[in-house]
Amino acid sequence: MRYAQLVIGPAGSGKSTYCSAVVQHAAANRKVIEVINLDPAAEYFSYEPLADIRELIHVDDAMEDEDLKFGPNGALVFCMEYLIENCDWLKEKLGEDDDDYILFDCPGQIELYTHMTTIRQLIILLQNMNFHICSVFLVDSQYMVDGTKFISGTMAALSVMVNLEIPHVNILSKMDLLSKSARSKLDNYLEPDPHYLVGDVESNSRWNPKYRKLTESIGKIIDDYSLVRFFPLNLKNEENLADLLLTIDNIIQYGEEGDVKTRDFDYPDPEEEDNDED
Repeated sequence: MRYAQLVIGPAGSGKSTYCSAVVQHAAANRKVIEVINLDPAAEYFSYEPLADIRELIHVDDAMEDEDLKFGPNGALVFCMEYLIENCDWLKEKLGEDDDDYILFDCPGQIELYTHMTTIRQLIILLQNMNFHICSVFLVDSQYMVDGTKFISGTMAALSVMVNLEIPHVNILSKMDLLSKSARSKLDNYLEPDPHYLVGDVESNSRWNPKYRKLTESIGKIIDDYSLVRFFPLNLKNEENLADLLLTIDNIIQYGEEGDVKTRDFDYPDPEEEDNDED
């Protein structure tokens, strides 16, 4: 069995930083986790990738092609479709070793995850290669500190969950960059109360009265059915990162097929104990 995290989310949400932190954390615990960069527009990341999509195609290739003439967004989508069409490249890079643990550092094109089928095709490809996959959806916590933005981010996360149809973890990244007041306010959203969300939205928008019932209904659905929950992540806190990885490892069943380590114990001989008492 092989294991994978599909690291996704909007541009600037900290996907590459998260991948780098996970690799370092694994190395410190004598484990090997590799990263494959699937962002054809990436300029810099601090990890050494097992494979890099830019070896196959770069976003500039699609933008500068005289026949295609794509803009940045169209070029990025084209590159991901090109990857699926040339999946032998990815299969060759992944090899056939069992027990691989791979992070796929994906591009920050939100529509790839909310309604397009390209990433879903990638998931099916990986599942056919015996991967257990969990999608890890990162959202920058700095953009989730008021009711309106939190509801918007929650709906985006829900859309991704529905579209990808695999085990899913939502992460509020960059918690270490929040001020104390912003962090305190964000705590109220981690266990969302629809009435609190509506009150916060009303205090920040003059348009809300018209849509109060809709906003309240969305908040109530999220609360009643526990559809979306966020895991706050501070990469400066090793325990916080370890707890998150333990959650993800349980989801993808990482390590469950390994042999249980046992130890032989020497039980005392009853006759010897009797002699000692004499």
